[in-house]
Amino acid sequence: MKPTTLILRSAGTNCDAETAHAFALAGSHMQFVHINRLLENPALLDQFQLMAIPGGFSYGDDIAAGKILANQIVHHLRDPMRRFIDAAKPIIGICNGFQVLVKTDLIPGPLAGRTGQTATLTNNDCGRYLDRWVHLASRSSKCIWTAGVGLIELPVAHGEGKFIPADPLVRQALWDHHQVALVYAKSDGSPAAGQFPENPNGSVDDIAGVCDATGLVLGLMPHPERHVDPTQHFAWTSRRNASAEGDGLQFFRNAMNHVKDAVGAGV
Repeated sequence: MKPTTLILRSAGTNCDAETAHAFALAGSHMQFVHINRLLENPALLDQFQLMAIPGGFSYGDDIAAGKILANQIVHHLRDPMRRFIDAAKPIIGICNGFQVLVKTDLIPGPLAGRTGQTATLTNNDCGRYLDRWVHLASRSSKCIWTAGVGLIELPVAHGEGKFIPADPLVRQALWDHHQVALVYAKSDGSPAAGQFPENPNGSVDDIAGVCDATGLVLGLMPHPERHVDPTQHFAWTSRRNASAEGDGLQFFRNAMNHVKDAVGAGV
């Protein structure tokens, strides 16, 4: 029996179909669930083995990107979400979903003696919304989503993607605890070193994605669901040595493998 992924929706979500397609290719059933249904019945979470908070502009990014949806989760779903993670069930937040997870403090979580929100995502250094392809390299030995991921290319599309830890102690703890999952890189795999456009938003230490202490919860600004087929790459016709699948599909395959081993498909 296939595992089932909850694709969380709210007003403004617009990457839910692509995210569902990626999970389907990886071998999951999907169900779109509006946040209002979860608020009415948080026990719905128990029916699922994975969760995705897709990209888009939840609630129009009023106040700040992802803030309103994050507040709903914090005030009404914190305990059910924690039980979900404690049951070894993975969660991914992509772009706006990353912004939501950071503002719920589910990622990176308590660090360096601090509790509550320990990082944020703010306006790009370039001062505008940016839509382009970037190179990425995995860094965490802990994150189940990025296992085996090497140097890859994925698209980004955001205006508030600059990742900033709360203070230098949190910044160092992210590295010490292997919670930096992905970094922006140059095409040869060397560090972006904060340079634009390789680092498209000015993120501290070129951080593009982080995970929680369990490695089960991943937030990232790039869109793996938008590169699950090689033909989605802008230069696919000239990539003679390209894989038979897009670079992003491995994220979803990794999650499926974890669920089958640790949770039990459909349990």
